[in-house]
Amino acid sequence: MYNHILLAADGSENALRAAKEAVKIASNNKESLIDIVYVADFEKSKSDVLHAGSSEALHLERRKKVQNIEKLLTEANVNHKVTILHGIPGPEIVKYANNTKVDLVVIGSRGLNGLQEMVLGSVSHKVMKRVNCPALIVK
Repeated sequence: MYNHILLAADGSENALRAAKEAVKIASNNKESLIDIVYVADFEKSKSDVLHAGSSEALHLERRKKVQNIEKLLTEANVNHKVTILHGIPGPEIVKYANNTKVDLVVIGSRGLNGLQEMVLGSVSHKVMKRVNCPALIVK
């Protein structure tokens, strides 16, 4: 069974759908912990820091991004915690997943078409290719 599930979250509807699937998986094992991982993107962080009044305000803004997911997991009575990382989302999620030896990564897909994915790249596919554990992309 999956005891430590990493749920990559960015506050989007795709992340909420991924959270629902993670709940289904975690519900099979009372010892499961869903680790909600939000990555404060370096490129967006500069703007966030300038607009936030303090580091506490900035932390609260970042926690708000995963508030709906936390609520969903609480209502489902699933053990969970929130981890906020800083950097480029794909590599940071991979590094965290591999270093903490999670059992499963669950991540939402943005739904890019083939051309967009080829040009822009996809965080979910970057994560999928580089984690050392099973991974689930939720559409």
